Amino acid sequence: MTKMNIDTTLNYSPNFELKKRRPKEIKFIIFHYTGMKKENEAIMQLTNPNSKVSSHYFIKNNGEILTLVPNLYTAWHAGLSSWKKYKSINKYSIGIEISNPGHGHSYKNFSKKQIKSVIKLGSYLKKKYRVQPNSILGHSDIAPNRKKDPGEKFPWKYLSKKKIGIWHNLNEKKLLKKRNQKVNEIDKDNFFKNLYKIGYLKKIDTNKYKYSKLLITAFQRRFRQELVNGIIDEECLFISKNLLNK
Repeated sequence: MTKMNIDTTLNYSPNFELKKRRPKEIKFIIFHYTGMKKENEAIMQLTNPNSKVSSHYFIKNNGEILTLVPNLYTAWHAGLSSWKKYKSINKYSIGIEISNPGHGHSYKNFSKKQIKSVIKLGSYLKKKYRVQPNSILGHSDIAPNRKKDPGEKFPWKYLSKKKIGIWHNLNEKKLLKKRNQKVNEIDKDNFFKNLYKIGYLKKIDTNKYKYSKLLITAFQRRFRQELVNGIIDEECLFISKNLLNK
């Protein structure tokens, strides 16, 4: 075991950039799910030199935290990604993989032990590298055209109370009345403008309609988790406005 302020088990991956980075270059914490049926296969994948993928940490089903790549080396977890002015988020982030079969294999709730470890590890890293709550993101936030993880079962609302990520502060009952209420074209445009200001990627080389749908879905998986349908309604619009102040 290695002591930080938390206990982790060393299980190093060879998949990282050899050039060391400075602590102040770390701006983001990115959460992922593994998306694989078996936990041991996910660990093998992240530590296999042929896979070319890795993360800094891995949280097992029982809450145990593995260290795969030291913090000051760039792990290969984000891929093609963007947030605000930052491109290639790997360079600026710490990646945390959480064991979960994901949408492709009977997506399930994260265990209480896993969430406890998410809070412990996230709080430690946030403090150590001075990462702001609005820079603690999911993979689908930084790559909405490609990724769904950690998905709508990741408890962002609960975690935001621990300053792990952000959440809106709107009245839930009043907000619910706006669900499925149609918006006009101007409001739709404003919704997307809000998302771009929050940090989501605006331009992408793909079908514009298809990307818009994926972007709405990514936003809902993060901030309106009870209904992920890819349709902008008044609820989504109001949430997006509220988040601009976070």
